Amino acid sequence: MRALVQRVTQAEVRVGGEVIGQTGPGLVILVCAMQGDDDAKPALLAAKVAKLRIFKDDDGKMNRSLVDIGGGALVVSQFTLAADTSRGNRPGFSTAAPPETGERLYLGFADALSGLGIPTATGRFGADMEVSLTNDGPVTIWVEV
Repeated sequence: MRALVQRVTQAEVRVGGEVIGQTGPGLVILVCAMQGDDDAKPALLAAKVAKLRIFKDDDGKMNRSLVDIGGGALVVSQFTLAADTSRGNRPGFSTAAPPETGERLYLGFADALSGLGIPTATGRFGADMEVSLTNDGPVTIWVEV
C-alpha cells in the first residue's frame, strides 16, 4: 500500500457539495492499494503513519507523532498514487489493486487507524471528491509498506 501523508491544520472532503469527512489538526492521508497487497498491509501502514514523528515538539523539532499530539486523520482513497509515468504522457494505473480489493484495504486502513485511538474520517471510495486542506509546514511525506 502507498500513502501520501500531509500534515494539516484542517481539512475536509466533499461529495456533491456535501461535507462527508473532516479533521482539525492532524493528517490528510491519500491511500492507494497496489496489486499484491494483502489484508495485513492496512494495519502495517496505519501503524507506520500513526508513529511518524512529523509534528513539532516544544523545541520546534519534528519529534512528535499523530498519536502524541492527539490529532485526527482524514483518509481519502486515491488510486492515482499508482500512476506509472515512465512512458509517454498518459499515466498508467495497471499496478493499482482492483476496485473490490482497493476498497476493502482502504477501509481496513481507516479502521486500523481508528483502532489506534486516532479520530478518523473518510472520503467515499470511487466517488468524485473535492478535498480542501491547509497544509501545515508544508509537510508532505510518501509512505509505502
